[in-house]
Amino acid sequence: MSIEDVVTGFHAAMLHKSADELADLYAADGLHEFPFGGLAPYQGREEIRAGYHAMWDPSPMRVREIRRVALHRTADPEVVVVEQDVLVEVGEHPVTVPGLLVLRVRNGQIIHTRDYMDTSAIARVRTAASR
Repeated sequence: MSIEDVVTGFHAAMLHKSADELADLYAADGLHEFPFGGLAPYQGREEIRAGYHAMWDPSPMRVREIRRVALHRTADPEVVVVEQDVLVEVGEHPVTVPGLLVLRVRNGQIIHTRDYMDTSAIARVRTAASR
């Protein structure tokens, strides 16, 4: 699987809120980190799966669209930086969550993700969900 295919699959998993689709993109020992926002990293495919099930399954948020702003290739052929805007809806409240993904992909599987989300936008999603 190419890096382009991995990024497309990552966005499809987000759009479907599918923890299983997302986890299946990772190597068995993959790592998913959240440098901002205070979430502990998920270590390993099954922890990624469980963590995203716990985060997404109970959430009233619906992902309406994911806009890939840019995909930046780096000097390291395994690493790309993805700029994205995730358009979500919580009830009648639309929120755009800008973010960056730094993905390291080896042999068609994600081995490391650094997931940078706009924490103020995430706070707006949480506020809308609590109404």
